[in-house]
Amino acid sequence: MQTAVDSNIIAQKIFLIHGQKVMLSTHLAEFYGVLPKVLIQAVKRKKQRFPSDFMFQLTKGEFANLKSQFVTSSWGGLRRANPYAFTEQGVAMLSSVLNSERAIRINITIMPACRQAGAPLLGSRKFYPPIKN
Repeated sequence: MQTAVDSNIIAQKIFLIHGQKVMLSTHLAEFYGVLPKVLIQAVKRKKQRFPSDFMFQLTKGEFANLKSQFVTSSWGGLRRANPYAFTEQGVAMLSSVLNSERAIRINITIMPACRQAGAPLLGSRKFYPPIKN
């Protein structure tokens, strides 16, 4: 079973939101080979492992603004809920929550890729909040 994820692809999925470098639940679910709702359900079952400095949910405005910064959209169709953002600590915790060999191997790939980009989760695109008049 191939689980390799290119570090360049990982770097493209890192964003600066709330002053923190994060990866979105939708992208992480894709890497782990699970549906986004499965990833979030696993996290919610172990909510105590994910304090607010490990994970937070984007507001509708934040998510709309993030999507608007990309010319081509690969964000999927309609959503019932906004994606969650995971800090490096949250990403590290995911492998223990998902409890699969694939999750462990993917995390082993993600963490060095984050460090190679500089500081933890560096090399990210900045999320710019909407301009208020």
